[in-house]
Amino acid sequence: MLRRKLLVIGLFAIAFVLSLASSRATAQTFTDLHDFDCSVEGCYPSSPEIMAQGRDGNLYGTTSAGGSNNGYGTVFKATATGAFTTLYTFDSTTGSWPYGGLTLATDGNFYGTAAGGGAYSSGLIFRVTSSGTFTNLHTFTGSDGYNPNSAPVQAGSILYGGTLAATAYKITLTKTFTLLPNRLPGPTAAPLVLGADGYLYGTTINGNVGGSDTVFRLTTAGVVKTIYSFDGTHGGYPSGPLAQGADGNFYGTTMYGGANNYGVAFKVTPSGVLTVLRNFVYSSDGGYPIAGLVVASDGNFYGANSAGGKNGVGTLFRITKTGVFTKLYDFDITHGSYPYGALMQHTNGILYGLTTQGGANSSGVLYSLNVAGLKPFIALTSRSGTPGQTVQILGQGFNSTTSVMFGAGSATFTKVSDTYLTAVIPAAGTTGYVTVKAAAGTLSSIPIFKVKPLISSFTPASGTVGTKVTITGSGFIGATKVTFGGVKAISYTVDSGTQITATVPTGAKTGKIGVTTAGGTASSKTTFTVTL
Repeated sequence: MLRRKLLVIGLFAIAFVLSLASSRATAQTFTDLHDFDCSVEGCYPSSPEIMAQGRDGNLYGTTSAGGSNNGYGTVFKATATGAFTTLYTFDSTTGSWPYGGLTLATDGNFYGTAAGGGAYSSGLIFRVTSSGTFTNLHTFTGSDGYNPNSAPVQAGSILYGGTLAATAYKITLTKTFTLLPNRLPGPTAAPLVLGADGYLYGTTINGNVGGSDTVFRLTTAGVVKTIYSFDGTHGGYPSGPLAQGADGNFYGTTMYGGANNYGVAFKVTPSGVLTVLRNFVYSSDGGYPIAGLVVASDGNFYGANSAGGKNGVGTLFRITKTGVFTKLYDFDITHGSYPYGALMQHTNGILYGLTTQGGANSSGVLYSLNVAGLKPFIALTSRSGTPGQTVQILGQGFNSTTSVMFGAGSATFTKVSDTYLTAVIPAAGTTGYVTVKAAAGTLSSIPIFKVKPLISSFTPASGTVGTKVTITGSGFIGATKVTFGGVKAISYTVDSGTQITATVPTGAKTGKIGVTTAGGTASSKTTFTVTL
């Protein structure tokens, strides 16, 4: 009974907001692309549903209900203009109620969760290809978690996620599942976010398993730290995903709390200092923002209020990192209502999202929001790497690509299609934006990419203070520190992206050689011996 109660946390809110009055509003930038039909396609896409962009440029997502197998939900594909295809239909055996949407992994496939169903009725983790081939990767038993409400996120070569049982897990692309050792501060419904520092960040919601409303940090080894605990005054029930800004801070929303009890938009630092950016006003702004925020190519944050606004059925908005708020659209039932799903930005610059209700069949809609100033960009499937590694890039217009740059370093690249290419991180690459130059212009990544240094060897293997040592590796451009046994070298020269010449400093100790750049710190595998 407890698990069922947690499973329907999002559903009770649907019933609540359905009682609110509504009428119609329009906006020139808004397009109703597809109206869901429960009987075949699935319907009622719910929180925290996030669509993923595939290598082919299409959108992939899930519906939480409907479909031809007794209404347990579906997986769908849609083009950027709304041409719609149902790829897979769930049943109670293969899972049910896939609330969380999908994540594109580096193998080109999509990964998600079903909150219910499976052998133990506790949900499962699945993989689905772009053509609809479905694989059950792990069935939750209850002892390892239950009711996973969000898709896992990839960090390195591993996927990580959490459940409403306050458990966290990792799973390989080849389906090896590991329950992480420490419990989360409470049930988690929103997907984890990989931070620029390599940690995973997420939120928990107050439930009947002893949890509370928090922002937390999770290491890939499973160490959990509560960053911030909500008190109601500064918001409560942070059910949507976080978004990390260029300033390194995280931005999000709470469904409840704040000065008006209709939720807030907030900023929180990685160390846990929280600032309320907006106390939502139900009648004008909209309220109860379930869907969280997404950072777009203009550096601002975009989100949806699940109810309220001019017509009482939800709004779309923009908010800056300083809290400047702009309402962009009022939903009107005819073209969708109650937007529970999170917004995502396609690399074409346009925002896309889902509503839980409304549309021609009263079953939800897929919509786009074309906002002036939001430009096309490129998306990367990873945020960091060492020279020699291959990075996957999504975008458009790639058939005419003439160059790919990692910061100041030119990369070799392979054009796979007009919407997908791969590039090898160059030895001279530097931490910064990845850019692709093509006939239509230059496209840039939204987050910076960290080029990590790598030490492969050094010579000589030993020496006295004052000895010049040649360090060989890659990713050395812009090095800010060289150390011998932890002691900083006063004199060093970056000869190229693959070589540094450093002088053994006074006080140097026998130990590893280290090189630090903006992308991180590399340590030698072998020890340099300081002789007398």
